[in-house]
Amino acid sequence: MKIKTLTKHCVFLLSFLLIASSCSHKQKQEIANKANSDEQSFSFAFMTDIHLQPERKAVEGFKQAISDVNKRKPDFVITGGDLIMDALGQTYERSDSLYKLYNGTADLFKMPVYNTLGNHEIFGIYEESGVDRNHPEFDEKMYENRVGKRYYSFNHTGWHFIILDSVDESDKGGGYYGHVDKEQLEWLKKDLASVDPETPIVISVHIPFITVFHLIREGSQAKAGDGLVITNAKEVLDLFEEHNLKLALQGHLHVLEDLYYQGVHYITGGAVSGRWWSGTRDGMEEGYLMVHVTGDDLEWEYVDYGWEAVGE
Repeated sequence: MKIKTLTKHCVFLLSFLLIASSCSHKQKQEIANKANSDEQSFSFAFMTDIHLQPERKAVEGFKQAISDVNKRKPDFVITGGDLIMDALGQTYERSDSLYKLYNGTADLFKMPVYNTLGNHEIFGIYEESGVDRNHPEFDEKMYENRVGKRYYSFNHTGWHFIILDSVDESDKGGGYYGHVDKEQLEWLKKDLASVDPETPIVISVHIPFITVFHLIREGSQAKAGDGLVITNAKEVLDLFEEHNLKLALQGHLHVLEDLYYQGVHYITGGAVSGRWWSGTRDGMEEGYLMVHVTGDDLEWEYVDYGWEAVGE
């Protein structure tokens, strides 16, 4: 009798444990499913090489691109530099008017815009500009006064975004080259020190960290010129060794590339202006990137916003 009773108790206890285990597993699955469905998602546009100017109907084209972006309703826009055409070799009056034109037109965006500095924003470093080096807005000062900081970071929905200035004046005189200066490197170290190593990171630069553009055009052993890539790219990227760098957005070349290496996409984002508002660039239509993020993952697409250059 005692044995039978013990058996009944054992059966009852085993049944209880199985039910409890089943409930526990079900609850865990529900929690997991809910976590998956609740993964935070967002999207943003990357618009590089706008080269805004009053000529070639560029303002009309940029407005069409802005309208297309507004319809897609991304959370924000990152520009990739070369916002204007240009300040390098122009007079103060011309450069001033182009900055005003860009700022006034960019006001049409219905979401925040985070700008990146490009080489065409640098004021007066070409001799033909006739600008004195002592001018209060010489070099990158005009950009800082008219647009904003040349390097900074911000956070959005669990991701960390870093905007860098990849353009430096050449000490050889009269030009620029791809370079992230020491001031930024020190700032970047401090910025990353405050970022959790698991946080996904996006960088925006104008001049690329890496590209195959010249290799395709000139051959597999061709050397990239100093104005084509960031000359100290390795020094910059090494700072992310212990961090979760997911995406480096690049401009400057007016072509579309997606180079994927060790978990990082290096995407050169085409050009809003195509071939400087004169048609396609190597067959690449005028356009911009839409980046879609879900949790820790991203997908992207190149958007042809439908512009046809004058005379095409």
